[in-house]
Amino acid sequence: MLEILKNIPKRSSQPRSEGLTMVMDKGLSLNEAENMVALKSEIADIVKLGFGTSLLTRYIKEKIDLYKQSGMMVYTGGTLFEAFIIRNQFDDFCKLMDQLDLEMVEVSDGSISIEHDQKCELIQKLSKNYKVISEIGSKDESITLQDSDWVKFMRKEIEAGSWKVIAEAREGGNVGIFEKNGDVKTHLVKQISKDIELSQILWEAPQKEQQVWFINNFGANVNLGNISPNDIISLECLRLGLRGDTFNNYL
Repeated sequence: MLEILKNIPKRSSQPRSEGLTMVMDKGLSLNEAENMVALKSEIADIVKLGFGTSLLTRYIKEKIDLYKQSGMMVYTGGTLFEAFIIRNQFDDFCKLMDQLDLEMVEVSDGSISIEHDQKCELIQKLSKNYKVISEIGSKDESITLQDSDWVKFMRKEIEAGSWKVIAEAREGGNVGIFEKNGDVKTHLVKQISKDIELSQILWEAPQKEQQVWFINNFGANVNLGNISPNDIISLECLRLGLRGDTFNNYL
């Protein structure tokens, strides 16, 4: 139905590598997941099973199969990866990924401290069998990185085998690339976008104001993540200039 309107930005077609929408599933039931797929699977591209929810969610295999059959990629949140790593259970993590029939994994160090070279070794090792998405930034607001370190770490992780690198924000959008009040750290984001190809970055942006900022600065096909299932269509409206915040972008 979009064809009836002129001057709508062209969205990349699925399966896409840019203009990605990553949805945060924080424990949806199978019925809730079915409803999401029925309404929004043509818009959403990736589902992240947040933190450790995949260990506690009933019918998790059925839910993963549902997402995959609808064309969406699925992976478990990095916190689960870290929970295995800090317990020296890397092989058990891989076994779980295989049991869940997941083809994508996240490598992160938002809650644990590991040497970056070790993190890159894990990325390289996992990339032989999985599509790896890795995350930069800490979930602890007291731990900050220099702008140059964000760029350096992203480059190294891409070289190690990451398909995309995630810029940390948490589900609240108040750490990493954002200030505590949710404002974008513009100097940091602009430095990253200057030195790293935009298509290789997935910006976590759970708040509407944050999504608007990225769309206004980087266009309709910017990669955005940690999107609530209830906000998938709303975000697509922002991308297409069909909401007041971006209404004048394409006229």
